[in-house]
Amino acid sequence: MQKDQKIFNSLIEFGLQENGAAVYLASLSLGATTILKLSKYSDIKRTTVYEVVDALEKKGLMKKEIHGFKTLYAPEHPERLENTLESKRTILSKLLPELEGKYHLKGTESSIKYYEGLTAIKNLYDDILKDLKPRDFYYAVSNTAEWQDIGDDYFMKNHVEKRVNLGLKINLLFVDSPVAQKRKQFERNYNEEIRLLPKDSNIHVDMVITPHKLVIFQLIEPMAALVVENQSMITVQKELFEILWNKTE
Repeated sequence: MQKDQKIFNSLIEFGLQENGAAVYLASLSLGATTILKLSKYSDIKRTTVYEVVDALEKKGLMKKEIHGFKTLYAPEHPERLENTLESKRTILSKLLPELEGKYHLKGTESSIKYYEGLTAIKNLYDDILKDLKPRDFYYAVSNTAEWQDIGDDYFMKNHVEKRVNLGLKINLLFVDSPVAQKRKQFERNYNEEIRLLPKDSNIHVDMVITPHKLVIFQLIEPMAALVVENQSMITVQKELFEILWNKTE
């Protein structure tokens, strides 16, 4: 049989096995026919064709027809392929809630996620707070002058104000600047403790460390953030932060 290779490959991408695709294409050309003819036309062993036809019947792509004393095998209309796809969508829609439930990784499992664009990053900062409970640590190393200048005051008026009443241990290391010094004057108003890094520190990110996430947000274009959920990496960054914190006034 000379297969239409493009259709054959598409059927395989759709989910059929190679033998299944070959037998189904043969049946479309032959119509109601015998296993023997399907075997010859598809160039697949007769004993194998029985198994393949049975599998295609279960998928709703072939059917048996009784003609006198003969059993013939015929393809269902190709539109059944669409029905099969709809069936898969239905199964996926039922399975999706369970898959989403497993999406939030715990214990020693890890994930790395990438966010691009200010809207996605604002949502990320909302998610950071949702994970936290009273007395959790919230550490950050940042160029707060650049951080506060992004997003129409979103980070100060939304993220910081939401953070105030969570009862967190908030330690912040800011690159020294007039903005950072002003924040330090009012640190008690925000339930945070701030220490200043040298003015010439070449830091253009907001790095947040919590018990659940390590977030690195690039404060210059292109706006992007990387989120690591890995306990070993979080622990290392937490300890490095505390070493730097203890060496900073």
